[in-house]
Amino acid sequence: MLKKIRVALAIAVIGILTFGFIDLGGVLENPLLQKIQFGPALLSLSIVTLVCLIAATLLFGRVYCSVVCPLGIFQDFFNWLSKKFDKKKKYGYKEENKWLRYGVLAALILAWLLGFTFLVGLVEPYSAYGRMADELLKPLYILGNNLFAWISEKTGSYRFFKVVLSLKSVTSLTVAVLTLLIIGHISYHHGRTWCNTICPVGTVLGFFSRFALMRVRIDKDKCNHCQACGRKCKAFCIDSKNQSIDYSRCVGCFDCLDTCKQKALTYGLPRKATAAPATVNTAEAHADDGTVDESKRQFLKSTLVLAALAPQALQAKVTGRKEERVPMSPPGSQSHKNLLQHCTACHLCVSKCPSHVLKPAGMEYGIGGIMQPVMKFDQGYCNYDCTICSEVCPNGAIKPLTVEKKHQTQPGRVVFDVNKCIVNIQHTSCGACAEHCPVQAIHMVPFQGGLTIPETTPDMCVGCGGCEFICPAHAVHIEGNPVHLEARLPEQDQNIQTEDLDFGF
Repeated sequence: MLKKIRVALAIAVIGILTFGFIDLGGVLENPLLQKIQFGPALLSLSIVTLVCLIAATLLFGRVYCSVVCPLGIFQDFFNWLSKKFDKKKKYGYKEENKWLRYGVLAALILAWLLGFTFLVGLVEPYSAYGRMADELLKPLYILGNNLFAWISEKTGSYRFFKVVLSLKSVTSLTVAVLTLLIIGHISYHHGRTWCNTICPVGTVLGFFSRFALMRVRIDKDKCNHCQACGRKCKAFCIDSKNQSIDYSRCVGCFDCLDTCKQKALTYGLPRKATAAPATVNTAEAHADDGTVDESKRQFLKSTLVLAALAPQALQAKVTGRKEERVPMSPPGSQSHKNLLQHCTACHLCVSKCPSHVLKPAGMEYGIGGIMQPVMKFDQGYCNYDCTICSEVCPNGAIKPLTVEKKHQTQPGRVVFDVNKCIVNIQHTSCGACAEHCPVQAIHMVPFQGGLTIPETTPDMCVGCGGCEFICPAHAVHIEGNPVHLEARLPEQDQNIQTEDLDFGF
């Protein structure tokens, strides 16, 4: 029964999470399940969420990894698929690879401290699944939608509308495909090995799950060492011979419960021991007596000290290099630095952007910011009243903004090149940029022969990109602010005297 409940909840969770990425109609504008993912909650310092998730792990074990984590559920699907093709597939107990497990966690902490957040995002489970959903599943969903739109149009109905399908980023697509192939292969052939060796969330929650109050327990009097439970354990954590379980690796899938014909396996609270066991597994002993593995604690402490003393020159070299154009981070991200510290490139904001302005970055932010959202205006411009990206971000990389606050935020400012403007080059009227500016940061002033030419007031610009998108000559573009500024409101600039302006022509 527990397994059926777990499977039903997992299907519902991954269905809702996936739809949050592929939703074209804006049905799920602010999905709550994204807010309770461990990795994003940690980076956004959502204390309430973290306390609740850790408390749940201390109570129920690592059920998070089988019910809430989309990448864990994704791996369970491949594991289930492998059993359909190989009816005789069996697992077995394996010793924990502590050095690899905690070494990867230490390396990721060091990478994050040095500003290489994209390395954390590569293996952070929610972000890894989010990229696959956005880059691989969403295009399939769009193709299906466009097929229905075509059929609907032929029948005289317009209930569906066509959506343009375009490639957002070669890098992001490549990473998504590699993630699918690597994690899919590992989970198909080796169960939850990824969760218990590479995944940082699995390692952190595994530490707390050692002390879980409710857990799968072995009745040593009923167990006959048949090893049936161990052969079904995709986490390789049940040592049937020694009647012990490594609770740091148990993901709470409950697959083992129904396999024991002796009814020696139960899930629940501890029972009073009738006799002292002859041999006790080291991991179980630590969990029962409340002691902590000091070697692991010392290892993590040493790693953090080393990271804190690491020279900052590397980060400056990576993030401070000059670009031909300063990239523009989304409104609400506050600065490039804040984005680098918190964003794991889950692509939820990229997927939700109705104007398709947010794109996965290449090297715009440097190596540390690969695949993080950057604003580009080749396919549209940022809606003046839209705050969706700030509403859905689970990491704290894009802070929540009200519409009024967004109107006062300047993530970038307008730059005008008069030498490219068709008014100056072709001596013909235009003014498209001024018409599309919602804050009067571009206005037309007298020019030669009765024509008017754009003039900019950069302090009033809110970086929406309407001017850059519409300009036929690429004479106007938006230059990003590394640290977002406060834009001057139109009503604060009522004294512009256009007749006194001199362009030197």
